[in-house]
Amino acid sequence: MSSKIMSPQTSKFLKFGSAIVAIVLALGYLAYTGVQESKSYYVTIKELHGMGDGAYAKRLRVAGNVQPGSIKRSGLNVSFVLVESDQALNVVYNGTEPPPDTFKDNAQALAEGSFGHDGVFYAKQIQAKCASKYAPQDATNASTPAKT
Repeated sequence: MSSKIMSPQTSKFLKFGSAIVAIVLALGYLAYTGVQESKSYYVTIKELHGMGDGAYAKRLRVAGNVQPGSIKRSGLNVSFVLVESDQALNVVYNGTEPPPDTFKDNAQALAEGSFGHDGVFYAKQIQAKCASKYAPQDATNASTPAKT
């Protein structure tokens, strides 16, 4: 009976190689889970209501106009209603930062978060732009040249 004895170099190579494989696998796993967590799907309110059970498991982005009079603030928590065409969506924002200054009635808003089984969209981030700020200038003022 003969037994094979590993040389010291072979033993070091196996230890070093297995450590590298473990590190590469760990980095691959972290990269994959990071991409999965940051991935979000943009849907309209109508599409969200038509997604069924698939809407509950995904991170989503939904846009619409803030319904006038629907904004209710309580510290950093804000609840409001997004409307798009004939569709409405109740949104609750529990973020770490207050909503932007442009977040007002009739503003276009984009909420990113998840859809709950209770029919409420739970947003972790809100982006908004003021509709009046981006409206075209009055035609009479824009066509009049400035006098120097």
